[in-house]
Formats: sequence, C-alpha cells, structure tokens
Amino acid sequence: MMLASIIEFSLRQRVIVIVGAILILFFGTYSFINTPVDAFPDISPTQVKIILKLPGSSPEEMENNIVRPLELELLGLKGQKSLRSVSKYSISDITIDFDDSVDIYLARNIVNERLSSVMKDLPVGVEGGMAPIVTPLSDIFMFTIDGNITEIEKRQLLDFVIRPQLRMISGVADVNSIGGFSRAFVIVPDFNDMARLGVSISDLESAVRVNLRNSGAGRVDRDGETFLVKIQTASLSLEDIGKITVSTNLGHLHIKDFAKVISQSRTRLGFVTKDGVGETTEGLVLSLKDANTKEIITQVYQKLEELKPFLPNGVSINVFYDRSEFTQKAIATVSKTLIEAVVLIIITLFLFLGNLRASVAVGVILPLSLSVAFIFIKFSDLTLNLMSLGGLVIAIGMLIDSAVVVVENAFEKLSANTKTTKLHAIYRSCKEIAVSVVSGVVIIIVFFVPILTLQGLEGKMFRPLAQSIVYALLGTLVLSITIIPVVSSLVLKATPHSETFLTRFLNRIYAPLLEFFVHNPKKVILGAFVFLIASLSLFPFVGKNFMPVLDEGDVVLSVETTPSISLDQSRDLMLNIESAIKKHVKEVKSIVARTGSDELGLDLGGLNQTDTFISFIPKKEWSVKTKDELLEKIMDSLKDFKGINFSFTQPIEMRISEMLTGVRGDLAVKIFGDGISELNELSFQIAQALKGIKGSSEVLTTLNEGVNYLYVTPNKESMADVGITSDEFSKFLKSALEGLVVDVIPTGISRTPVMIRQESDFASSITKIKSLALTSKYGVLVPITSIAKIEEVDGPVSVVRENSMRMSVVRSNVVGRDLKSFVEEAKKVIAQNIKLPPSYYITYGGQFENQQRANKRLSTVIPLSILAIFFILFFTFKSIPLALLILLNIPFAVTGGLIALFAVGEYISVPASVGFIALFGIAVLNGVVMIGYFKELLLQGKSVEECVLLGAKRRLRPVLMTACIAGLGLLPLLFSHSVGSEVQKPLAIVVLGGLVTSSALTLLLLPPMFMLIAKKIKIV
Repeated sequence: MMLASIIEFSLRQRVIVIVGAILILFFGTYSFINTPVDAFPDISPTQVKIILKLPGSSPEEMENNIVRPLELELLGLKGQKSLRSVSKYSISDITIDFDDSVDIYLARNIVNERLSSVMKDLPVGVEGGMAPIVTPLSDIFMFTIDGNITEIEKRQLLDFVIRPQLRMISGVADVNSIGGFSRAFVIVPDFNDMARLGVSISDLESAVRVNLRNSGAGRVDRDGETFLVKIQTASLSLEDIGKITVSTNLGHLHIKDFAKVISQSRTRLGFVTKDGVGETTEGLVLSLKDANTKEIITQVYQKLEELKPFLPNGVSINVFYDRSEFTQKAIATVSKTLIEAVVLIIITLFLFLGNLRASVAVGVILPLSLSVAFIFIKFSDLTLNLMSLGGLVIAIGMLIDSAVVVVENAFEKLSANTKTTKLHAIYRSCKEIAVSVVSGVVIIIVFFVPILTLQGLEGKMFRPLAQSIVYALLGTLVLSITIIPVVSSLVLKATPHSETFLTRFLNRIYAPLLEFFVHNPKKVILGAFVFLIASLSLFPFVGKNFMPVLDEGDVVLSVETTPSISLDQSRDLMLNIESAIKKHVKEVKSIVARTGSDELGLDLGGLNQTDTFISFIPKKEWSVKTKDELLEKIMDSLKDFKGINFSFTQPIEMRISEMLTGVRGDLAVKIFGDGISELNELSFQIAQALKGIKGSSEVLTTLNEGVNYLYVTPNKESMADVGITSDEFSKFLKSALEGLVVDVIPTGISRTPVMIRQESDFASSITKIKSLALTSKYGVLVPITSIAKIEEVDGPVSVVRENSMRMSVVRSNVVGRDLKSFVEEAKKVIAQNIKLPPSYYITYGGQFENQQRANKRLSTVIPLSILAIFFILFFTFKSIPLALLILLNIPFAVTGGLIALFAVGEYISVPASVGFIALFGIAVLNGVVMIGYFKELLLQGKSVEECVLLGAKRRLRPVLMTACIAGLGLLPLLFSHSVGSEVQKPLAIVVLGGLVTSSALTLLLLPPMFMLIAKKIKIV
C-alpha cells in the first residue's frame, strides 16, 4: 500500500520529482569533484611507532636496556592487538597495533603516557620517541638531489631548505632524509698530548659545552631607552672552537693545543646510490594518516617549483616515485571500464527494447544512482579509489535491473492497451511489480552485508566496494518507484509495439525448449541436479588465494648480503649491481637504491639490506611482452653476483606485507623462542624445507648471524686502581669511534653538531683501537688493553620480538599454485621434519593469515544472510516452497562461477568471493521477477500450465536483459590489462560464468519446478 502511494504521489507531483532528480545530479557532481582520490582505501591499522636510538649499542643491548623495560609498560594497553620490536645497532623500532575501533590520537596519548613514565629509567643518552602520525603506506613521494655539489651540501640543502618548506604543506607528516653526508664540527684530540697535559675527555666535553651557548645578562637603560645585554660567548666556527680554553693542572690551555678541529660527516648508518653512477641524497615525503594523497603531491610539485630559483646552479630535484601516478592510472582504469560498461548497456537496452524512448527511460537511473552513491561516499569520509569506484562498475548491471523491470512492464502495458490513459497504465504497471522490485533490491543489499563485516586488511580493502554498491542500490530503490515512473510517463508512448528482431529470434529458440522442459519436469530436474553435483565437485580443484597481485608498474628489488659487510663494500657492490642492470636491461629507466637506516628510523635496515627502486620506460617500448619476462631479464643480469639474496616486490605491496606481520611475503613462518642461535638454526631448517615444496618462490630468512663484534670488557678493579670511572671509559671509547656529540650550534640556516671523535679512517683498524690509551685522573696515560679485555665474537644483526618473545621469520612467496594448498603442505612438511626445542613454537602469518580470517568470517555471515533473504522471500510470497525455489538459484549460480574460474585457471580469492555475493543477488532477483509474475497470472485466473508457459515467455526479455546488462557491465573488466584490473578480474569471471547457469535455471528449470509445486499446494 505504501509503495503504491509513493508511485501515485510521484506521478501526480512530477515537477517536484524532476526538481529532486536535478538536485541529486547537482550534489552528486559536487561530491564527485570534491571527494579525495587515492589508489586504495586506507588499509592501515591503528598503529603507533616508537623509535629510540642509543648510539654505539649492540642489538642485544638495545633489547635488554630499552625494549624489555618498554614492553613491561606497553603490553596490555586498552585495545592493543600486538607489540612488535626490531632492535639493531644503535636503534630500536617498537610497533604497537591497536583495534580499528581505537582512535589514533587516543592510542598515541595512551602510549605517550606509558612512555613518559619509563623514559626516565632508560640509559643516559637515549634519543627519540614516538614517530610521526604516519602509516606504512605514507611513503607517497620520493626524489633525489643531483648536481655538481658535494654530498654534504646536498644533505644540507635537503635538511635545511627543502625539508622545512615541504613540511609546511597540509597533510605532510614529515620529510625523511636518506643518504648523503650530515656535516659535523669534529674535535680530533691527540690522546698522547691530552695525557701529557693532564686533560681528560670529560674535561674537554665540559669546556666545549659551556662555550657553545650565548646567554643574557639583563637590561641596561640609557637616556630613557632600554638595551638588552647579551653575552656573546658561543663559539660558532672551527676557529672559535679551537680557541676554547680548558682548565688543567698546568694552567689554561686552548683546544687547538692538543686537538684539531675539522669539518667532517657524522657516522653514517646508510646510503643511497643511483643508476650505478654514484651516491646521492634522497628525500621521502610522508603523508599523515587519512590525508588526501593526490592533493598533497600536487602541492609538493608546486612547492618544489617555487624552490627552483633558490637551488645552486646545476642542481636539480628528480622524482623517481610518485604515488599519484599509480593512483591516476588505477582510477583511469576503473573510469574507462565504467564508461565502456555504460555504452554496452545502452546498446543492449536498445537491442532488447527496440525503442529509444524506453532505453532513455531506463538509462536515466544510471547517472542518478551514481550521484546518490557519490553523495554518500563524500559524507561517509570514503575516498574515490580502485575499490569504491570498482564497486560502482560491479553495481552498474544491478542498478539497471530495477529500472528495466519497471520500464519493460510499463512499455508492455502501454503497447498492449491504448485505451487506458498513459498515467493510469504506468501507475498500474508500476504497482504490479513494485513489491518484487523493492524486495529484489533489498535482497541484493542483504547479500552484501557479509562484505561489510569483513575485518583486517580484507575488510578495509573491500568494505568501500560494498559500501559504494549499497549506496547506489539504495538510490536505485527509491528512484525505481519515483523518477522512473515519472520519466516513463514523459517519454513512453501509448502505441502498439512489435517485438524487436532480437527478442523474436530468442523467443523462437526459447519456446520449444520451454515446452520440452515444462512437459518433462522430472527428467529435467534430475538432469539439473546431476549437473549441479558434478559442477560443485570442481571446488577442491579450484585453488584458493587471498588476493591477486596488483601490478604497480615500478618494482623493488630487495638485496641482502652478508651481515658483516662494511659500508664502503656495500656501496661498491650496489653500484656494480645497478650498472649490471642498466647495461643488460634497456627497459630500465632509473634505479635508486637505499641501504641501511633512514634519518627518522622508520625503515630499519642493516648495511647488508637494500631496497632498490626500479622504474621502467613505457611498456610499448619493451623488447619483451610481459613484466614477468622483464623481471627474469633483470635476474639474468645478476647471475654473476654469487652469495646474494635477490627478491622482487613492489612499493605498496612491500609496505602492506610489512604492515600486517612485520615481514614481507605470502607466507610468513614465525618461530618463537629464547635463543638467537637456536632461532637461526630453526629458520635455516624451515627455509630448506619450504624450498622443497612445489610453488615456493623467494624463500628467505633474514641473515641474522655473522656480524663481527669487538667486545671491550673493562676490569673494574684495574680501572679503580688508575682512577678511571666507567663513565669516563665509555666516553673515551665513544669519542674514539662513533663520536661523542657535545651540542648543536646554528650555522647560517643549518644546525651543526659539535662532536669529539677521531678521524673517520681511525675505526677502519682494530689494531689502532687496541693501541688506544686514555688519561687517568692522575695524568697518567693508561693503555686500554691494561684495563679491559678486547675479543672478537660473532653476533646477531638484529633482535626481533613479538608480544615479549624473541622471534625469527622465514618467508616465502607462492607462484604457480594457490596459497591455501601451499600452506597446508608447508605445515605438514614442517611438522614432519622440524623438531622444536622445549618452549619453542611456530605460527603462520602473511597473506595466508588474512585469507583464513576472511574465509572464517564469510563462512559464518553468508549463511546468515541467506537465512535473512529466505525470510524476506517468505514475507514477499507468503510461501516457504516458493522462497526455497528462488533460493535454488544460488547453488546453480555458484556452479557457473566455479566452472568459469576452473576454465581460466583463476583462484577463489576475496575478489572472487565478492563476485559470488554479487552473483547471488542477481540470481535471486531474476527468480523473484519470474515467480512474482507467475503468481500475478495465477491471480488473474489462468491455469498453472498456462501461467508457466505464458509467464516464462513474457519474462524472457527482462530476465535476459538483466543477465546481459549485468554481464556486459563487467565484460570490460575481463579484457582489461590496465593498472588495477587484476583485483577486479576474478570478480568479473565469477559473475559472467554464474550468470549463464543462473539464467538457464531461471528460464528453463524454474518454470517446471514451479508447476510441480503449484499443482501440489495452493500458491494463491
């Protein structure tokens, strides 16, 4: 009754409805233009990172002195999911993941409160704190500074000119500096002279610290004016520092009397090389969580353009990674597909209806429904991305379905009866199918509820897709019974109409088939169920995967060498690798490799670990056909580099993997235990076991042993005898090697640290270190070997922990087979071949973990959705048998999807599961339309057989139109090879395959089954 009233109101108040439609178009266009654009939805968890540095500390010292105390405070926070940490030389990275329901700012406040309480108990000299509010996907823009200036000058240009300007851009969290040389004023003492003069390291440090600060003395008045008195004691140049006085037993001395003061670079933890030519300096723009990537990058380009006049002659800023390029390509793919789908649908409408006016009446719903979706997307704080726009591509066919049913029925009524007024005929036709249309749309919406309940990565990735579909369908639900009747009343004509050539042709084929199926119901039903069982038996043979690999264009070549490699050796090796690639692979446009740790500590790596960003020339200029062939070509160019681990990933893919489990790879085998050597041995054994499994690729375990340590163990009694404290001993050794930072002074636009250190080549010799001697408080020169034991030992590269347990990880990618079967075999092989010591255990993560979670959620929620749909159908038709008959469309739709996946070699993945869900809705909708019309004819007094034969023939056109429109809407996705199409393709395959079998069921099996039911029980 309510639906009839809405239809009647719309037809009586057509002006109001049309004005409403115009407003929807206006606000939809506004929302589309002003909604942020990105490649993906924000899939990052609520994550807080803590970066702490203690120069000169080994990984185990970082673990014991920093990580363990912090774990005691940080474990068990409200909403906390996990706590991971990585400790390397001088630095620890602690990552805390929270439930998605926890606000990021609340999470940071909670962490900061606990961190503040424990920081005072950490060793003296600990630097750092919470990292900026960034996500693992915040790396949106990377560039190098190239030109004819020194690496120190490049780094100063980046740190003190470019970086401050870029940080002013709204949405930029920080700008990371990588590579180059960070300048320092270095005091290089002569330890022999210091001993002779009776000067200790502490004396030198105190004197320098006091003389690096200006201070104020107050005010003085003169003739009514006030002067502020400033004491200019700060030493701001190398010469000034050399003149600083140090008090000794022999009197006052200048630093220059026993030390040199020079300009050098600070100790480097990493470097950046480019194109095999040499070192460079890299800047990396990090976006804030939930920031508009496209808008930020646009402003970055504008700011860099403004900075060009201030760059030294011959210096340029060269971009090698721009996330917006990938975003634009991905959005262009979906937009192109959307346009192609609309064109195909309009052509299909005309072919079936044979009437341009009717096609226009149906087509009106597309821009209006999409406008409704854009309005909801805008005000739901979603972005326009590959998934939200992809959802609209999927929904195109479903949006049209309701309008097709309404217009087709109105078209038929007007053509059959010219005596009734047009408005009345349209009112009656719309009222006749209103319940079926509304219930059909509601059913499709209910089918998408399972996707809205997904959690983790898969939830964040696919919920926007389901949301955009639901928003568009809600628009369709209202528009089908408001604007579509109004447009039909304005454009359709009440004139007799003959069928089109296409419908006549289809009827000639369909009529005899229908007769046969209706008159042989038992044989047909038996054959159909045999087909169903045979088709479902394919399920074990169709592989299972989490997500197809998305081609981002650029690749990252990960390089891992021996942990004991020096910085110079690592740099030379990377330059040789880059030169080899550039020489043999002409498709490579540029190579930028970064080794070690970055300035902010967000990307911890050793000197043996390199991420090499490789970009390519346009694909049309390649000498090979596929990207896989190109990657093989790159690997061939590296065959002469023995003993080095190479593996490929992609910029976004790499960060997603690290974000989820702290490691990269389809499968991550995590081994937990206390002993580092035991964890290393188990990792090696598991890696060997995985390599023997078919489909394993790039099986790697991080090389976590072989770092050369020089353990210096002071003898407390010997030090006491000569009057040397532990603090003095530590400062002395640090000043000889890493450098003892005293203070930071302003030098023009930059700030330069002042440190005490031997010259940079001093640390290259163990013999020199063993020959060191320090001054006692008695002014005696004490050899270091007389008060300390020095020994060479092997140690770990890093210490990785998760939830307070030490951990080692073996990762493997999977090629040529599905992930589920690979993991099952891996578990079996590991259980049979790996013996774990007591208290050691193994867990499995990576993409596999996400697949398991998604499958578990869907296996629970989809049956509940089907149950809900059963009740909707029951209340619609007031019949349990009819509700079950319509639901029979679902297994037949599944068979088509399975056959299609099996035929093309695709796997069942989350996108494929979304395809099945979309397919269920379309299949059930067709059943609702067919059964609803049968019931309508029975109410008119026709016999069951007449009702079935007549109703099926009359519903041939709308059912086939629905199937063709839904299928053609997705057809462009099937043949697309553009960026982003990999995610949508499995979905399109499932829907297209399922539409064939579900349409066949609706047209050929539903009529005889309805007839059998109607003859045995009362339907109306």
